[in-house]
Amino acid sequence: MKEMIKITISLIVIFVTAGLIMAGVFANTAPIVAEAQKREKEEALKKMMQDAENIVEAGKWAPYHKHAEYYEGKKGGETIGYIASTYGKGYSSYISVLVSVGKDIKIKSINILSHGETPGLGDEIEKEYFKKRFEGKVLEQLEIVKVEGTDKIQAISGATISSRAVTNGVKEAVKLLKEKYSGVAQ
Repeated sequence: MKEMIKITISLIVIFVTAGLIMAGVFANTAPIVAEAQKREKEEALKKMMQDAENIVEAGKWAPYHKHAEYYEGKKGGETIGYIASTYGKGYSSYISVLVSVGKDIKIKSINILSHGETPGLGDEIEKEYFKKRFEGKVLEQLEIVKVEGTDKIQAISGATISSRAVTNGVKEAVKLLKEKYSGVAQ
């Protein structure tokens, strides 16, 4: 019985010590990670709207109950387009996406910021050939299809769920931007 108590106390001490070490590491690295993510997002925003002199946050929203923002790109004091960060529920993760649209609310480009989709299948959403399928599309065209030669978004073979997740996220972002700026864009 004494031996059992000794082992239990030893394990408790080990677990508490390991927990304190992990908490310390997290506390020290969390600000560094947050700063790196902020810098990465700023770079991605600039890449999404290269003509803009500055990109200002216009508001916040919560697709899939996740924190996201939308932005206005300005050049010479005039708005030249909009960007929204959004999410889509993929096969094995939430997919973080940036969507850039012009004043006419037509998609200029999309960028996949992060995901945990299956390597070799779902991660095809990062490829240029898939992202280019969104260029020039309007809200009504943001529907996933499995056939070629349509004005909709063609799914990636073997990764329909990931394709649908990106498309749904983009669709929600375009819908938001259209609601917010349709008076400005018309």
